[in-house]
Amino acid sequence: RMWAYTVGFTVLPHVGGFLGWFLNRKEIPAWYEKLKKPSWCPSRKVFPVAWTVLYTGMGYASYLVWSDLGGCSSKAIVPLGLYGAQLALNWAWPPLFFGARNLNMALIDILCLDGLAIGTLCSWYRINKVAALLLVPYLGWLAMATCLTIRIWRDNPEHKAGKSE
Repeated sequence: RMWAYTVGFTVLPHVGGFLGWFLNRKEIPAWYEKLKKPSWCPSRKVFPVAWTVLYTGMGYASYLVWSDLGGCSSKAIVPLGLYGAQLALNWAWPPLFFGARNLNMALIDILCLDGLAIGTLCSWYRINKVAALLLVPYLGWLAMATCLTIRIWRDNPEHKAGKSE
């Protein structure tokens, strides 16, 4: 029975990630490719691979924390609440960026996401160090994604407020 929880927690982050990709997949070639991006912007092919690895790691880490805290106990409210909040902001970014084409809101979202992800890691470190370490690659990728969002926001002022086409 525990394997079902392990799989469920591990798969959960992929749900929103896949949904975000599916709903916004047409906006990528139609809009994203035309934006001014820095030379260090990763290839489009890297993103699905990176997110698959990162979502799997964070999902499994959330299972470890949940398990160590004895399930949905009162001790789990803050650490799993932080995780859930950062995951919601993670899932909100693609619709804001690609769907609404609103660079202002996407930037605000990712900056708040950064804070919640750091808070999640700090909260988890006291509970399960392996779970916290599984978030380190995610934080590294978020740092790059934040810098990329800032650069796109700065270099494409005509797209800051949202869809204009």
